Parts: sequence; C-alpha cells; structure tokens
Amino acid sequence: MEKSSSDLWKRLETLYTTKSLTNRLVLKQRVFTFRMNEGELLRDHISQFITLLNDLKNVEIQIDDEDQAMLL
Repeated sequence: MEKSSSDLWKRLETLYTTKSLTNRLVLKQRVFTFRMNEGELLRDHISQFITLLNDLKNVEIQIDDEDQAMLL
C-alpha cells in the first residue's frame, strides 16, 4: 500500500527490525535452534546462518566469534 520505495523500506524496517524484547528473543531462539537439514548444501546452510547473525546484529545483539563457531 506504500506509494514510494522509501516509504516501503521504512515500513519494512518497522515490521522486521524492531528491537522489542519479543523480537530479540525470537531471533535468539532461531539462531540457537538452527540446524542443517539432510541433503542441504553447506553453502546454503552457511548463508542462512550468516543471515540470522546479521538479523541479530541489526537489533544490536552481538554473538562473539567463538560462540558463532560453536553454533555453526
């Protein structure tokens, strides 16, 4: 329903990068329960993992390198 790409982008940001407690918990849950599916390409799995980490970074949650390696 947005009329410009700028308005659409702002709307998407408000929907998906909120820093609410609920959103932060959901993102943490996703990364801590993330598992590779049988038959999935390693490249695709790593790409999805990086996307999850970037989503966490966008809401100002940092996971240090050692913890990232253990989770992967």
